[in-house]
Amino acid sequence: LSRLPGIGERSAARLAYHVLGSSREYAHALGSALVTLHDRVRRCERCRNYTESEICRQCRDVTRNSELLCVVARPQDAAAIERSGMFRGRYHVLHALLSPLDGVGPEALDVLPLLDRIHEEGVREVIIATPLSVEGEATALFLAQELKPSGVRCSRSSTSTSSSTRR
Repeated sequence: LSRLPGIGERSAARLAYHVLGSSREYAHALGSALVTLHDRVRRCERCRNYTESEICRQCRDVTRNSELLCVVARPQDAAAIERSGMFRGRYHVLHALLSPLDGVGPEALDVLPLLDRIHEEGVREVIIATPLSVEGEATALFLAQELKPSGVRCSRSSTSTSSSTRR
């Protein structure tokens, strides 16, 4: 359990004791859920967020603003924005940030599906909501350059603060 991100030795021990103190059925259900996770969950065909169906709930929601697209690095970033209840547009999940030192280049971002969505869905504004880190800033600058020819308006917002600056 300590191999999980954010889980140290003490937290892993607490989790293990919790499972051991629970019923055998609970432990089996937890194990079964983990074993079948990759079989049940996939990436949404539109936004690339995790979902159990071909198209996720946010992409199917016709009440969301289809002209506003928020680009995030990770699915948990989209989830955090959703919990705020302040954004009613759609999302696009990159699943990566540029990091040349780690061997992560522009090809890892797979920008083509994002450009296709902008064209096909009539997106007018893209909010680039990557973290305030070297990798997040590099990714935001790269995306802004890639999106410029499309004529779409680009905004910059961080997933760690609520500040927004126009680019």
